[in-house]
Amino acid sequence: MDTSYPREDYLPAPSHKREASPAVLISPPPRDHLIWSIFNTIYMNFCCLGFVALAFSVKARDRKVAGDVEAARRFSSKARCYNVLATAGSVVLPLLLAALVITGVIHLSKLAQESVGFFTYQFSPSDEADK
Repeated sequence: MDTSYPREDYLPAPSHKREASPAVLISPPPRDHLIWSIFNTIYMNFCCLGFVALAFSVKARDRKVAGDVEAARRFSSKARCYNVLATAGSVVLPLLLAALVITGVIHLSKLAQESVGFFTYQFSPSDEADK
């Protein structure tokens, strides 16, 4: 009797049900925001926040390369916060300064127009004789 090949009687029946495989959620690696930090450091650096963001970005990249995802996520979050502050400060403060200059110029022009009447007052000959 030849037993080297399995017979059809002994083959396991194929299962039509899929076995539930455990779902593995792989989170993407944290972003280090390095380009944004370099931009904030070089261009419009407000109160050195861009440099602080650059330091945290480099730390996040180092931790990501080392495999410490949790520390990389913390440093990435701090880098993002400092980048947002640096960008907002670099955009909002010049706009606020420009708005103050414009409103000051408008106010001074109105004040100058009102004072023109005061300085162009001409004395009549009877006013000079009274003195």
